[in-house]
Amino acid sequence: MPFIYTRTVRFQDTDAAGVVYFANVLSMCHEAYEASLAASGVNLKQFFGRGEIAIPIVHASVDLRQPMFCGEQHSIHLTPTQLSPSKFSIQYAIFSAEGVAQQVCQAATIHIAIQAHKKTRAALPAEIEKWLQDWTAST
Repeated sequence: MPFIYTRTVRFQDTDAAGVVYFANVLSMCHEAYEASLAASGVNLKQFFGRGEIAIPIVHASVDLRQPMFCGEQHSIHLTPTQLSPSKFSIQYAIFSAEGVAQQVCQAATIHIAIQAHKKTRAALPAEIEKWLQDWTAST
């Protein structure tokens, strides 16, 4: 089942037209990612610190379906999928949390585990494998 994160759009998320700027959608999604890690027991300070394994984002995409405005509440549904022993993707579906819930945006990121000092691929750490099990959609 997906991890669901609720967030209010802030003024700083918007552009001169008063709508959420596309790049800020990725920041909102990253907040949901961090919250899902914490909900699975991952120590964020250690995870995002300078450990042996880093898990950078190597691809991101955003598809906007409707504008989002300051003050609106949205729920971000995060669903990860393991792609290989060192790689996973996250699908984000963003829904309006006000009135009739409808999808206003979708985004995706791809992450690859690397040995931080050597810059070579590494297996996903056990805590990320657990996180994947916690939030991957059951088939």
